[in-house]
Amino acid sequence: MRGKPMIAVHEQYLVDEAGTRKAIVLPLAEWQHIGEELEELDDIRAYDEAKALPSEPIPFAQAMRELHEGKID
Repeated sequence: MRGKPMIAVHEQYLVDEAGTRKAIVLPLAEWQHIGEELEELDDIRAYDEAKALPSEPIPFAQAMRELHEGKID
Protein backbone atom coordinates (compact mmCIF):
# COMPACT_ATOMS: atom_id res chain seq x y z
CA MET A 1 0.00 0.00 0.00
CA ARG A 2 1.42 3.36 -1.02
CA GLY A 3 1.10 6.33 1.26
CA LYS A 4 0.52 9.94 0.39
CA PRO A 5 2.91 11.52 -2.09
CA MET A 6 5.76 13.58 -0.69
CA ILE A 7 5.05 17.23 0.01
CA ALA A 8 6.32 19.57 -2.67
CA VAL A 9 8.54 22.10 -0.92
CA HIS A 10 9.72 25.33 -2.49
CA GLU A 11 12.37 26.31 0.01
CA GLN A 12 14.72 29.26 -0.05
CA TYR A 13 17.89 29.31 2.01
CA LEU A 14 19.26 32.10 4.15
CA VAL A 15 23.03 32.06 4.10
CA ASP A 16 25.71 33.83 6.07
CA GLU A 17 28.59 35.86 4.63
CA ALA A 18 30.53 32.65 3.92
CA GLY A 19 27.61 31.14 1.98
CA THR A 20 26.81 28.61 4.72
CA ARG A 21 23.12 27.76 4.91
CA LYS A 22 21.68 28.97 8.21
CA ALA A 23 17.89 28.85 7.75
CA ILE A 24 15.11 27.89 5.38
CA VAL A 25 12.18 30.03 4.29
CA LEU A 26 9.02 28.23 3.14
CA PRO A 27 5.75 29.57 1.79
CA LEU A 28 3.26 29.72 4.67
CA ALA A 29 0.83 27.29 3.03
CA GLU A 30 3.58 24.68 2.67
CA TRP A 31 4.64 25.13 6.30
CA GLN A 32 1.01 24.73 7.45
CA HIS A 33 0.69 21.57 5.35
CA ILE A 34 3.86 20.15 6.92
CA GLY A 35 2.45 20.91 10.38
CA GLU A 36 -0.79 19.09 9.54
CA GLU A 37 1.15 16.08 8.28
CA LEU A 38 3.26 16.00 11.46
CA GLU A 39 0.10 16.09 13.60
CA GLU A 40 -1.33 13.17 11.62
CA LEU A 41 1.91 11.24 12.02
CA ASP A 42 1.81 11.87 15.78
CA ASP A 43 -1.77 10.55 15.89
CA ILE A 44 -0.75 7.43 13.94
CA ARG A 45 2.16 6.77 16.29
CA ALA A 46 -0.07 7.23 19.36
CA TYR A 47 -2.62 4.82 17.87
CA ASP A 48 0.09 2.24 17.13
CA GLU A 49 1.43 2.53 20.68
CA ALA A 50 -2.06 2.16 22.15
CA LYS A 51 -2.80 -0.89 20.00
CA ALA A 52 0.44 -2.52 21.17
CA LEU A 53 -0.61 -2.32 24.84
CA PRO A 54 -2.51 -5.28 26.26
CA SER A 55 -6.05 -4.31 27.20
CA GLU A 56 -9.50 -5.68 27.74
CA PRO A 57 -12.30 -4.18 25.66
CA ILE A 58 -15.07 -2.43 27.55
CA PRO A 59 -18.56 -1.50 26.33
CA PHE A 60 -18.85 1.92 24.68
CA ALA A 61 -21.42 3.15 27.22
CA GLN A 62 -19.08 2.25 30.08
CA ALA A 63 -16.16 4.03 28.40
CA MET A 64 -18.26 7.17 27.88
CA ARG A 65 -19.43 7.07 31.51
CA GLU A 66 -15.85 6.72 32.77
CA LEU A 67 -14.69 9.56 30.54
CA HIS A 68 -17.48 11.77 31.84
CA GLU A 69 -16.64 10.87 35.44
CA GLY A 70 -12.97 11.64 34.84
CA LYS A 71 -11.79 8.07 35.42
CA ILE A 72 -10.15 7.86 31.96
CA ASP A 73 -7.84 10.45 30.38
